[in-house]
Amino acid sequence: MHLYRILLIDDELQVVEALKRGLRKEPYEVVSAGSPTQALEILSSQSFDVVVSDEMMPGMSGSELLGVVCDRYPETIRIMLTGHPDLDTALRAINRGHIYRFLIKPCSAVELGVTIKQALQQRQLSRQSRSLLATVRRQSSVLENLERQNPGISKVDRDTSGAIEIPDVEYDLDTLIGDINKEVTRSESFFKNLGQADGDSSS
Repeated sequence: MHLYRILLIDDELQVVEALKRGLRKEPYEVVSAGSPTQALEILSSQSFDVVVSDEMMPGMSGSELLGVVCDRYPETIRIMLTGHPDLDTALRAINRGHIYRFLIKPCSAVELGVTIKQALQQRQLSRQSRSLLATVRRQSSVLENLERQNPGISKVDRDTSGAIEIPDVEYDLDTLIGDINKEVTRSESFFKNLGQADGDSSS
C-alpha cells in the first residue's frame, strides 16, 4: 500500500502529538516540525503530499509559510489550522498559500483525516483529468495533420439507417496507413520531448 507523506507544523507539541496519534491507522507517514524554519529545512530535503500548518507561530505565520510552500512545491496540498479564526487570516491563507482547506482548532484527528483523504482524492482526479486532456489533444493533432494531407479522411457519412458509408478512395491504402503511422510517431515523439523539457526546466 502506498504511504502518503504528511508534514504537521505547530509550535504546540501536544497538538502535533495528538494529531499524529489520531492519524496512526491511516496509510500516512506523518512527520512533524515545531517551527516554520524547521519545516522549510525538512521540505528542502524531503517530499510531502500534504502540509498542515498552524497559523500563529513565532517568526513566520502559517499563511506566510504556506505561501512559500505554494511557490516552491505547488503539487503539495496545503491545509491551515488556526485557533484564532478571522476573515483577514482566511483571506491571507487563501490568497497567499492557495490552501485546500481552513480548519479551526481544536481540530479532531478524524476531521483532519477526512480532509486529507478528500484532498488526495481531488488531486488524483485533477492529475487524471490533465493526463486525459493531453491524450485528447495529442489525438486531435494527429487527426488534424491527417486531414490536411488527406482532405475528407476524418469525415464520417451515414446512410438513412445510420450505418457508416465507406466512399471509394482515390489513394493507396498502404500509403494511407504509412501516413497514419508517421503522424502517430511524430506526435508521440513531440510530446515525449515536451515532457522531458518540462522535467529539465523543473529540476
